[in-house]
Amino acid sequence: MTKLEDLKKRFMEDPEFREEYERVDEEFRLLEALVRARTEAKLTQAELARRLGTTQSAIARLESGGVSPSIRTLRRYAEATGTRLSVDLSQASG
Repeated sequence: MTKLEDLKKRFMEDPEFREEYERVDEEFRLLEALVRARTEAKLTQAELARRLGTTQSAIARLESGGVSPSIRTLRRYAEATGTRLSVDLSQASG
């Protein structure tokens, strides 16, 4: 049986797969950062929603990747969790 890392390594040799993997990986890192900021602020989704003037279900959609947030929304989210939004652009590889 092929180990997962071996399989990933083989798939990453395909430029199309690698590009899609890297695109999705960036999205997952953002979602993880949102949840981490909220939990480190010791807030539930409902408490955060009240601070943002929205609903718990809207926070759940945001944290699950169900919506694509605007920079304004991310700024408000950061402020409500006591964090700071930082956007970084870097050279594309390849």
